[in-house]
Amino acid sequence: MKKGCLLLFLLGWMTTVSAQFLHKGDTIAIISPSSAMNKDALYGGIRTLESWGYRCVVGKNALNNYHGFAGTIDERLHDLLWALRAPSVKAIMCSRGGDGAAHLLSHLPLDTLRQYPKLIIGFSDITALLCAEARAGVKGIHGTMCHALITYEGNDTVSQCLRRMLQGDLPEYHVAPHPLNVEGRAEGIVVGGNLSVYNDLAGSDYDPLLLPGIILVMEDTGEGMSKVDRMLHNMEMRGLLSNVRGIIVGQFNEYKHPENGFDDMYAMLHEYLRHYHIPVCYDFPVGHAHLRNFPLLIGAKATLEVTPEGVTLHY
Repeated sequence: MKKGCLLLFLLGWMTTVSAQFLHKGDTIAIISPSSAMNKDALYGGIRTLESWGYRCVVGKNALNNYHGFAGTIDERLHDLLWALRAPSVKAIMCSRGGDGAAHLLSHLPLDTLRQYPKLIIGFSDITALLCAEARAGVKGIHGTMCHALITYEGNDTVSQCLRRMLQGDLPEYHVAPHPLNVEGRAEGIVVGGNLSVYNDLAGSDYDPLLLPGIILVMEDTGEGMSKVDRMLHNMEMRGLLSNVRGIIVGQFNEYKHPENGFDDMYAMLHEYLRHYHIPVCYDFPVGHAHLRNFPLLIGAKATLEVTPEGVTLHY
């Protein structure tokens, strides 16, 4: 195993031969399934991907603006289906998150994703598409999109981790211990991402919590503690947490605190999660702050180990 980098955690590397990974020269489609996108940021991200050796093609509606969305539902769906069906396209990067990706799901049968198994790359609102892929048995990447790729020109550690993951070099993450961690070991399929996005998929064909034996990732931004409390209580009432073997708690930022008598979000989450007697990792570097948003392969089997010395996640 190669040496990784030491920041707030250690990073090693493992290689896998599964899934639909890329080679230099492959084509990545850039689409905007959620909010309207800035042209400079979109093409700046493309410059970074091209510097990594990929060819990029842009969906014809990727720069549309329809009431703040990147086009009508039909326009955004057109670009997604085009990218899935085009034989030359090997992966799909979403230009940004925001809002609106869930609009496409009722027009996107899981069989379509199974028929065209391609890596979809994104986070935040793109969690909706990643959950759909996971339910279809297809892998996707919860990770950096165009805006961050232009900001750091692809030279930061997070972007470089994404660069390696695209080619099938999967990271082994070693995260520092947190006082609220719940120790244990779990094996399961990594699913989730933005908590409020996948909570809104509850009970649908795209709900990731309906999958048995999962490692659930949760992060969010701008959601109040009371709202997150209601989301967790809803999951609990529906019995869905019984499908969860381990939990990765990422970054929760831009929320008002203290609230509900808890000092912070992690303290409130711990009040729920400690009763399930499954491993829980807090402060994992995934979320809306780019330099703490390391890529995760969603839909892939992984092992989560939480010990007094720290946390390991490996595929």
